[in-house]
Amino acid sequence: MAYTVSIEEENKEIAARYKDLLKGTYQRLTAQDKKDIRKAFERALEAHSDQRRKTGEPYIYHPIAVAKIVAYEIGLGPTSIVAALLHDVVEDTHYTLEDIEGEFGETVARIVNGLTKISRLSKEQDASIQAENFRKMILTLHDDVRVILIKVADRLHNMQTMDAMPEYKQQKIASETLYIYAPLAHRLGLYNIKTELEDLGLKYTESEVYNDILSKIEDSKEDQEKYIKSFSKVIKTSLTKEGFSYKIKGRTKSIYSIRKKMRAQSVSYDEIYDKFAIRIIYKSEQTQEKFDAWKIYSIVTDHFQPNPTRLRDWITQPKTTGYESLHITVMGPLGKWVEVQIRSERMDEIAEKGYAAHYKYKNASEKESGLDTWLNRLKETLENPDVNAVDFVEDFKLNLYADEIFIFTPRGDLKPMPSNATALDFAFSIHTEIGMRCRGARINGKLKPINHVLKSGDQVEIITAAQQKPKLRWLDFVVTARARARIKASLREEQKEIAKEGKEVLTRKLRSLKLSLNEPLVNELVGYFKLKTSQDLFFRVGNGSIENNQLKEFASQRSNAFFNFFKKRMRNTPDAATIHKEEINENYDMLVFGKEEEQLDYTLAKCCNPIAGDKVFGFLTINEGIKVHKKDCPNAVSLQANYAYRIMQAKWIDSTQQDFNVFLHVSGTDKFGLVSQLTRVISTNMHVNIHNLNISGSDGVFDGRITISVKNNQQLKKLTENIKKIDGIEKVERIYKQ
Repeated sequence: MAYTVSIEEENKEIAARYKDLLKGTYQRLTAQDKKDIRKAFERALEAHSDQRRKTGEPYIYHPIAVAKIVAYEIGLGPTSIVAALLHDVVEDTHYTLEDIEGEFGETVARIVNGLTKISRLSKEQDASIQAENFRKMILTLHDDVRVILIKVADRLHNMQTMDAMPEYKQQKIASETLYIYAPLAHRLGLYNIKTELEDLGLKYTESEVYNDILSKIEDSKEDQEKYIKSFSKVIKTSLTKEGFSYKIKGRTKSIYSIRKKMRAQSVSYDEIYDKFAIRIIYKSEQTQEKFDAWKIYSIVTDHFQPNPTRLRDWITQPKTTGYESLHITVMGPLGKWVEVQIRSERMDEIAEKGYAAHYKYKNASEKESGLDTWLNRLKETLENPDVNAVDFVEDFKLNLYADEIFIFTPRGDLKPMPSNATALDFAFSIHTEIGMRCRGARINGKLKPINHVLKSGDQVEIITAAQQKPKLRWLDFVVTARARARIKASLREEQKEIAKEGKEVLTRKLRSLKLSLNEPLVNELVGYFKLKTSQDLFFRVGNGSIENNQLKEFASQRSNAFFNFFKKRMRNTPDAATIHKEEINENYDMLVFGKEEEQLDYTLAKCCNPIAGDKVFGFLTINEGIKVHKKDCPNAVSLQANYAYRIMQAKWIDSTQQDFNVFLHVSGTDKFGLVSQLTRVISTNMHVNIHNLNISGSDGVFDGRITISVKNNQQLKKLTENIKKIDGIEKVERIYKQ
């Protein structure tokens, strides 16, 4: 529909929207605040005077709307309202940051600068560039959290007004919103905004599904209201009798969460029983809130039978976002399960507005320390910004939506962790060094391995060992971004050390072959061994993957005519800048199955044609052995739902970085200090780890069994030779059972 409004009508509408903004601000405004907001409005009006939105409307409608979301729904103060009104001025008009700082001060200019940077970043299409943009956006949390809060408000208004955009743009913006902005709003405690972003995201990515669920919700509204009335009628008398001032209202589950549940449980809309919740909001003094919440819980459960497995107490231990509420599920009227949320007016305000409301109830010193604590929890996911951008965003997202559990330290302190966190995640949450040296854990007094999944209420004591260091397989079971980032950083450091040693070894080996290590030769070797970087080459020499005979073969081929031709082709090898990348290339050259990571025979499924590096699983067929499918294969849901017992874990690995357990039998003459010599030779030999050492001596002879992890056969061979050199060792042999 064409936009046809006169200039006079537009001016009236602009004035009305501005008055509406001032009328409903969450925080009280002083005369100076109103003056600053008025000045910001006038600057934005002037700066955007020649601009129109895609709908044909004046552009100024957008900054006013963003400022209104910032004021009403997030509850931020005058500084943020001013910044929201000016958020597009530097990006789209002749105004500069210096102009903003001169008129509105350094804080507003810093926030506008952060918003301008994000706006400029988000115009690229490429996935890895997009991930880099998100990372830079997330890193603005270090500068001022208000930048992200205003950006979320900006995104919400853009999502609310996307109808005039072409479909491909709607899809892109909606996908981006579901990918990062909705999870971010969730983690910031902006639950209302998160819900609206998710629903609008679904509206543009799966419009038919969205409209179908929306119409069903609207059709059932009358029945829902009747149900809330019948529920309220039963408990109102008891609540009033106890002197509570309260209101009872219904909250329909969001369209997005209904869709999510339908998919997860493979059920229809009608089969979802908890499509709405009943919320009891009561007035209470802050010191009395907890007591009153449990009193209301007692009244509700006197009338309706509770489901004991569905009690969620976020009053005793609030979520890290500040969210507080008591959730119970009871058997309500007509034999239907219904969720009841019990919260005070203060708790409800925090649930609605998140960040800003949470600190409204603190005194000045608490506000500052509370904000620091809250930001520090978020910043855990931002540490180590040198990691791959896509990994960074994926790791960050891991922590955005994670449900929380609460773990007791040995001293009895409570520490929040994401659900499915392991003992190793907990170790890293205490301190990086404790995580690095973690060998096991004592959970509720019992010894458990580092990959043990924790449950809420567990008391955990971490056991460390000086010789322990991170392993590649640790990444398979940690769930926190902090742990993943630390493990990856440590592995890279270890790989650099091995590569450094490898470079020296390669120099010596090439010298014996009458070759000098230089950049052109490194390029040839990288191409010859089908690698990507010089670091990759040095690493493989360092860990023994590239052996002497392979280097000899390279040297002999180099001298013949075929190899000269091959060398010409190698002129296209990446230049030195590319070759000296620090990150080691992952060569997905081996598929392993199960927790033990065994090599088994398999075929690749034709329905999804997986390739090396894809996320996959194995399916044990009746006649054709193991078939490997991609995790997002069209048949994956059906296979996993109907034949779960025939599904096998599977993953592609880089065999040169994989550890393999080996059992050695060692025997000889028992001599003083022999055991310490043996352990020293193993632990200092090419980064080999000892897992188990069992040695017994009798009548001057000794017998021992050792479990170690090695990278390859060459490494094992060298280790065996070094052990044999120890005085007193007579026999070293590999055995195949412990």
